[in-house]
Amino acid sequence: MAKRGRQAEAARNDLALLQAAHEVFTTQGFDAPVSAIARQAGVGMGSLYRRYRTKEELLQRLCVIAMERAVEAAEAGLAEPDPWGGLALYVRSCVGFRSGALAPVAGTIEVTDEMWRTARRSEEAIGRLVARAHETGALRGDVTELDLALLIEQFSRPFPGPAGPENQQVKERLLAIALDGLRAPGVTPLPGDPPSVAWYEARWGASP
Repeated sequence: MAKRGRQAEAARNDLALLQAAHEVFTTQGFDAPVSAIARQAGVGMGSLYRRYRTKEELLQRLCVIAMERAVEAAEAGLAEPDPWGGLALYVRSCVGFRSGALAPVAGTIEVTDEMWRTARRSEEAIGRLVARAHETGALRGDVTELDLALLIEQFSRPFPGPAGPENQQVKERLLAIALDGLRAPGVTPLPGDPPSVAWYEARWGASP
């Protein structure tokens, strides 16, 4: 019983640390001290360092979690019978938990094998979601999975100024405009070639 109690407490502390780390890093910047994370999580520095030896390890774990949540969002979208509704659900879900908020750390941390494996799972699930929307004519034909990823990154950035209900309302309004712009057939041709996978992944480092 005591062991299970300690394990449950460790799990709670880990969750609190991860939630605090995501909030601190994405609002205060990635140079924020880990002491700010421990303070916000309500745990001691010893608890933080027992779980994550370095800030890089903490960021690596946050990246994996963000991609895992994107996979879950894509699978939830695929479960929707309406292809457009499923795609919109995926985009709104990812914007809601700010799945692209960690993009600025690309190129500043080592990409682990777990990160690459999770990225491949995410690409596969999102690829199926986009392919279904294309096949049914719901998504304009010149929009790619990477266009969606980069759009979500833009909406994952924190609004300037203090947080408030007005910020959320503005974000939802702009997201509705953006989603309408994704729908087929599309009025304005998209300029230039679509972003390439090689360019997108090169931001993080060489793929294994």
